[in-house]
Amino acid sequence: METNEKLRVLPSIDKLLAALVNEQEIMQYPHELVTACLRQAVANTREALLAGKNGSVSPEAIVNQAKILLEKCTQASLRRVINASGVVLHTNLGRAPLSRQARECVGAVMEGYSTLEYNVESGERGTRYAHVVKPLRELTEAEDVLVVNNNAAAVLLVLSALAKGREVIVSRGELVEIGGSFRIPDVLRQSGATLVEVGATNKTHLADYEQAIGPNTAAILKVHTSNYCIVGFASQPDGKELAALAHKHDIPVIEDLGSGTLVPLTVDGQTEPTAAQRLRLGFDVVTFSGDKLLGGGQAGIIAGKSQYIAKMKKHPLLRAVRIDKLSLAALEGTLLDYITGDPVQDIPVLRMLHSEPSILEERAKQLYKEITRYSAALAEVIELTSLAGGGALPGAVLKGYGVAVSCQNISAENLETYLRQQSTPIIARIQDNKVIFDVRCLEKENLAEIANALVGVS
Repeated sequence: METNEKLRVLPSIDKLLAALVNEQEIMQYPHELVTACLRQAVANTREALLAGKNGSVSPEAIVNQAKILLEKCTQASLRRVINASGVVLHTNLGRAPLSRQARECVGAVMEGYSTLEYNVESGERGTRYAHVVKPLRELTEAEDVLVVNNNAAAVLLVLSALAKGREVIVSRGELVEIGGSFRIPDVLRQSGATLVEVGATNKTHLADYEQAIGPNTAAILKVHTSNYCIVGFASQPDGKELAALAHKHDIPVIEDLGSGTLVPLTVDGQTEPTAAQRLRLGFDVVTFSGDKLLGGGQAGIIAGKSQYIAKMKKHPLLRAVRIDKLSLAALEGTLLDYITGDPVQDIPVLRMLHSEPSILEERAKQLYKEITRYSAALAEVIELTSLAGGGALPGAVLKGYGVAVSCQNISAENLETYLRQQSTPIIARIQDNKVIFDVRCLEKENLAEIANALVGVS
């Protein structure tokens, strides 16, 4: 059949709707939605024909296209994926996966009403922050804490409450940019504070800070370079000395820890300071994320001296950046893991970062067996390296294992695309014209899911 003839016999929408009348699974959807998908399927078929592509114009073929479109438009865009990239804190994939206890806390709050701002002991209004204050005080050794919706908001609130209209001193080597072109100078500007840069990119001395302190200085801000490293001829003042200098001039010293960790953490020789360690050195306020090395949901945690936290609690910006109930529940559940359990085993991020190569090798062998049992694809267990991700531990190289897969009839690029387009997307990476499944972030059930996706691929 010629193209023009095919175009002429494209079925009408009424005819296509009639073909669907007995398909209850489809017709349960709103009539307008079904009709829109049929129109799109007809339009796609027409465009393909005009482009010289061969295709069927039968009602059955177009209805099948419409069914696929209907499935896509009724499927949530934000959904679960399988992370076979090996990047533990993958920002695009939601950073830290939640622990069992954190998921249970979120689920309980989702089921109905909650004690978000209600004190069941007194029967009166409470505060949402009370749910996490006690464990965070214990874990950070801070006088007081406050929680907002992310660490950028935490830094903004701290500077707005403590330094608006005044100067804040920052080392040039710490004027960092995080994801989305979000820069420390921009945050300072938005807070109403004035940035005073000191030192050089690679070296800043204690004297540089002292020379910059003046009558309009509100604070010293130290920014932990959690997403990059300066190596070689580089140095920054000791934290204890910097705190002593600030207190000598009766100004607070603040540290943006970025990723932040509640327990001592060393990976591949790189150590991340804990919030408690920094506060012990004399820092007055520290801020850090909840969904990175801490291993919880998105949150910005502010810990430090009560005299400064009190000012933030009264600041009008707090309401604009406050944490929501589901993120708060995820944070509380994660903190319970720290207080009552074994965080390195109970919290997925910490477990993944501490996974021994021998365990990862065994997991890779299991995945290899699953794949080769059902698929004709060529597979092999390989050694590889991965990253912590999420702007954390930038110098650490995580040694591990994975499975490399190649096929005779499909390129690595097309196979990777095929895996991404599964109902549960599988996120892998390409290396040496092979699709690589890094097993570091895979759970046991993920192995069978990956193998099932490769059934029939060769």
